[in-house]
Amino acid sequence: MKFESNIGDYLKENEIKPSFQRIKVFEYLVDKMNHPTVDMIYKELVNDIPTLSKTTIYNTLKLFVEHKIVSVVNIEDNETRYDADVSNHGHFKCSKCGKLYDFNYENSNLSIKNLQNFKIEKTHLYLNGICVNCMD
Repeated sequence: MKFESNIGDYLKENEIKPSFQRIKVFEYLVDKMNHPTVDMIYKELVNDIPTLSKTTIYNTLKLFVEHKIVSVVNIEDNETRYDADVSNHGHFKCSKCGKLYDFNYENSNLSIKNLQNFKIEKTHLYLNGICVNCMD
């Protein structure tokens, strides 16, 4: 995901007050694109922001999700990750190294049975397996 505007301005455009912590958390999400957990974000940012707490990160991510600039990725029940790419795409998790990969797909190509009269508003596609780097 390429981010072309100033993060502070982007947050303001999405009706979020751009505090230093919020800017740093969103910057991390955009720069790393690693679908981080709260712990991953905390470990990366706490040295630069000694007053940072996990509660601040949880609250910041909750606010970002509410304003639809970040999405929640739940591939496994015990692990919540976050993604700044809110476009329609799927996620593949390697069962060996644990890395998440984005992939694109078309909703129109999905063959969904038994929901003929339903209106699908959002799709989450999660796949698990072994990535090409772990196949050797």
